[in-house]
Amino acid sequence: MLHVSDRQRRDRIALRHGIDPARRRADAEDATRAVAVLHATEPATVHLSLQARVDGLRRSDVERVLHEERTLVKQLAMRRTLFVLPRDLLPAAWGSASARVAGTERARLAKDAEAHGLADPGGGAAWVERARREVLGVVAGSVEGRQAAEVRAAVPALAAPAPAAGAPSSSVPPTVSRLLTLLGAEAEVVRGVNTGHWRVSRPRWAPMAAWLGEEPRPWSASDGWAELVRRWLGAFGPGTEADLVWWLGSTKGIVRASLARLEAVEVALDGGATGWLLPDDDLLDHPLDGARGREVGPWAALLPVLDPTVMGWKERAFYLGPHRDALFDRNGNAGTTAWWDGRVVGCWVQDEAGRVLVRLLEEVPAAGRAALETEADRLSDWLAGERVGTVYPSPAMRAPA
Repeated sequence: MLHVSDRQRRDRIALRHGIDPARRRADAEDATRAVAVLHATEPATVHLSLQARVDGLRRSDVERVLHEERTLVKQLAMRRTLFVLPRDLLPAAWGSASARVAGTERARLAKDAEAHGLADPGGGAAWVERARREVLGVVAGSVEGRQAAEVRAAVPALAAPAPAAGAPSSSVPPTVSRLLTLLGAEAEVVRGVNTGHWRVSRPRWAPMAAWLGEEPRPWSASDGWAELVRRWLGAFGPGTEADLVWWLGSTKGIVRASLARLEAVEVALDGGATGWLLPDDDLLDHPLDGARGREVGPWAALLPVLDPTVMGWKERAFYLGPHRDALFDRNGNAGTTAWWDGRVVGCWVQDEAGRVLVRLLEEVPAAGRAALETEADRLSDWLAGERVGTVYPSPAMRAPA
């Protein structure tokens, strides 16, 4: 069995993810494919993740591929997280990860509708279906889509109701935002044009078919899960079964069936874990180091909150070292990160003027500090004084200067 070291795995990040300054990607779509999908929980993350991977990227380039060309599309999928997916990956996600999320959302809505006294004679499930049709009807009635506030005004019955007597305190009212979330997971609607600033999410919700100009059919669940696993292995492999279960928000059974279908190859990882590669992965024939020496030189990168590289694995020690608690919040959300030679060595923040400052958590050689300062200057110039806030600051970001 081939052994893949932590050093090799870190070098593959440089070779594949486009964050090595010597290996940046050609454009926004290419950069997204390099990491399978982009995290979009915070709108600024999409722009900053692409800026880290594409030289000369403009904000208008991101808006163009998202809202004009629509080659990249926002979709609620794995782990009930909002992502930006390459358009051709949508049907696979719809039939697998998104469908799984939609099923859970629908069940919760039905339960909460009953808890709040909203259930139709057919029960909470019937109420959800009726409310879903009403919301979809309002959204479908506009070419440009509707903002959530417009939908709420058009469907007064979906204003947040008062809890019913005896309703559990943990029950959340089934509001317009929750119905839109369900419709988004079901691929009936999509977050379309953002009417807010690039750092603020105020989307118009549009019918998915109208947004895409076609009605692609969702893949079967087994086909969809296998394709998501294939994309993940292509971007993040080798990784463990636990990595895949976490990233997909699925089960071990789904992951094992997909690995078998893809004829994935087992490899040994440092520490004794078993990793997986696609059968045509060039690492199986051409190891990155060994007798030939390393193919990757030291590199520096600054990545935003929830960047897909940082969030790509569940088991992160090979690139985080001892810094996990400093760089992630209690719910496992990654803050900003500073990378040197394949490892996370700190984070970055902005001063009052908007300049990017690197905060190191360990000693870094002079060459590394200089390279990180170069990246800080590059990001500062791109932000041009705009300060990016986040609801996911890590302890290292919150620490006093």
